[in-house]
This record gives sequence, C-alpha cells and structure tokens, in this order.
Amino acid sequence: MKPKTACKIAVDILMTLGLLFLMGYQFWQDAAHEWAGAGMFLLFLLHHVLNGNWYRTLLRGKRSPARVLQLAIDLLVFLAMLGLMASGVILSNHVFGFLHIRGGMGFARLLHMAASYWGFVLMALHLGLHWGMFLGMARKALKFRPSRARQILLSILGACVAAYGIVAFVRRDLLTYMLVRTHFVFFDFREPIPLFYLDYLAMMGTCIWIAYYASQFLRKWAARPKMARRPTSRGTGRPG
Repeated sequence: MKPKTACKIAVDILMTLGLLFLMGYQFWQDAAHEWAGAGMFLLFLLHHVLNGNWYRTLLRGKRSPARVLQLAIDLLVFLAMLGLMASGVILSNHVFGFLHIRGGMGFARLLHMAASYWGFVLMALHLGLHWGMFLGMARKALKFRPSRARQILLSILGACVAAYGIVAFVRRDLLTYMLVRTHFVFFDFREPIPLFYLDYLAMMGTCIWIAYYASQFLRKWAARPKMARRPTSRGTGRPG
C-alpha cells in the first residue's frame, strides 16, 4: 500500500472515530469536546488536501447519476462542517475562548445542533459512497476468495444492522434535531456508554448501507443500454 493511500485511510478512520466521540457530548467534559472538534476540523482539511486530485477532475467527465449524488453529498458535508466550525468558535469557552465572542449565542446553538446531526448523517452517507473501495481493500488485505455464500451472509448482516439503525434513529428522534423542531437536545447522562455508541454505530451503518446500494443501483442503471431504459410505447404503429 502506498504511503499516501495509508495516510488517507488513517485520516478517514480518525475522522470516523472523532465523529462518534463528538456525538457523545454528554459523556465527556466541554474542553474534551471542543479540542476533539478542533482536531476533527483539522482532519477534515487534511482529508481535502490528500484528495486534491478530486478538485482537479471536478469539472471533467460525464455527470452520471452516481457522480451527481456524490457531488451533492460532498457539498452538503462541506457546508455542515462550515456550520460546525463557525458555531463552535462562537460557543467555545476553551479552545477559542480568548476571542471573547458574546453575540449570536442563541443562533449558534441552533446551528451547532442542526449541523452536528446533519454532519453525522452526511458523513456516514459519504462513507457509504466509498464503501466498495473499503470492501475491496479489506478483501485484498484479508485474502478473501469470492464466495456466494459469504456475500449473501454479509448482505443479510448489513440489512440487519441497517434495520436496527432505523429503529435507533427513530427512538433517538434525530429528525427532530436535524429539522430544528426543538431548541434543546435531550441528553441521558445515566445511559450506558456502550449502548449509546452501539446505537450510533448502527445509525452510521444504516446511512452507509443506503448510500452504498443507492450508488450501486445508479451505476448499474447508467450502464444499461439507452434503449433498455426507454419505456416501451404501445399503439404507436402507423395506421394501415
């Protein structure tokens, strides 16, 4: 594996772990949350530097449905990260406390809440769009041979994780926070930490599952012959 590729994978893993850590705000002190958030933003910048080729090829090639979906999610992730950065700086009492920002606290709290949950969902979707690449590297590293039975088993396991993630998503009421239907987030400080992160891993798995299979479907649909995609018309023959 090339050093740059290894660095990309390491950054992606650290960003995923950082994302999960940040979602468990109630379990850690404010200072730890702020420093982890600052580190997350630095990793986000490093991620874009390491993937600079993506910007050079942004306007090249065909606009396939799968590529349009990827561009849309990447743009939304970028906007969510900007929202998190701006609101985090305003709300900071430790990392950026020296700035002594006092105005706009109410709006910053709402923006931080919405951007946090949108960022969690969008970054998981982003992972799902590249999940095929991770699967390929895992197969190569573990030297798995193609197996129909293993593929079916993994598909069933992925569907079960996705189903549990949907239940956790509804039970934890994430949509309410994403749509800012409330001004406050409910934190259960007595909840076992493993159970909390199990739910969030499952919700992340749901987003990965949706994005992965959606991109697979769009690629297969775009690869079909044009005539096969056209609906067949009936009764269009010329009158005799």
